[in-house]
Amino acid sequence: MSSTSVTRRRSPNADPRSLVWTRRVVLTLLALFALVPVYVMITSSLKPLRYVSGKFHWIPSGLTIRPYIDIWTTVPLAKYFVNSLIVAGTATVCSVVIAILSAYAVSRYDFRGKRVFTVTVLSTQMFPGILFLLPLFLIFVNIGESTGIALFGSRGGLILTYLTFSLPFSIWMLIGYLESIPKELDEAALVDGCGPLGALFRIVVPAAVPGIVAVAVYAFMTAWGEVLFASIMTNDTTRTLAVGLQAYASENNVYWNQVMAASLVVSVPVVAGFLLLQRYLVAGLTAGAVK
Repeated sequence: MSSTSVTRRRSPNADPRSLVWTRRVVLTLLALFALVPVYVMITSSLKPLRYVSGKFHWIPSGLTIRPYIDIWTTVPLAKYFVNSLIVAGTATVCSVVIAILSAYAVSRYDFRGKRVFTVTVLSTQMFPGILFLLPLFLIFVNIGESTGIALFGSRGGLILTYLTFSLPFSIWMLIGYLESIPKELDEAALVDGCGPLGALFRIVVPAAVPGIVAVAVYAFMTAWGEVLFASIMTNDTTRTLAVGLQAYASENNVYWNQVMAASLVVSVPVVAGFLLLQRYLVAGLTAGAVK
């Protein structure tokens, strides 16, 4: 009787084989849903153009690496790559530095308007990005006409544009993370002779590396793949990768194999950075959630 009672007690918690196979089928379908487009991109990027323009064949033939060579000469992809790297990198660094200082002030000090500031920062995420397109365009044009500072069509204007979107969420996310770090660490640093900035950069910043990495990845991805503002706020000199991919479509033809090859090349920095920083990213997004 004892064995029967043990079996009855364990049966509700046991995992039935049908449930296990259901999970396997669902996960397999989700994996196929995610990997099939990647497979199509990879195989199409390795085919001559005549094989890509026609009917798609799941088993490719006549594979070649020529599209990966031609993508650099068909359009000035290297220049677009440099523009994207400068814009996304600068926007990321500025967003991280400003977010660290702002989040530290909000999480450690009480001041008038603190709640209004945090609510305002969070409320900016409710508005769609296209809502700011015309106002930013008019602001940049008026600044250029009145001061001579060319923001429209420049990398600096595009960096300010991306800061408009990445900075509020970065500040809000870092506030929650820094609040999970005990204030006693700051107090101990102040007792040892550090000033507020010394306590921030020597004590708090090393302890907040996962949150900072999560903010940096978010800011970089926001700037790297953005299309709408990059297509309006740039010209032939400052065009970024996300917009430059359109140049593979001419009046007479679309170089689909080169489009796929260039798309894979563009995605390499983001994918590589995500894989390298994945553990910091997960920790940064989850830590401080209870706060």
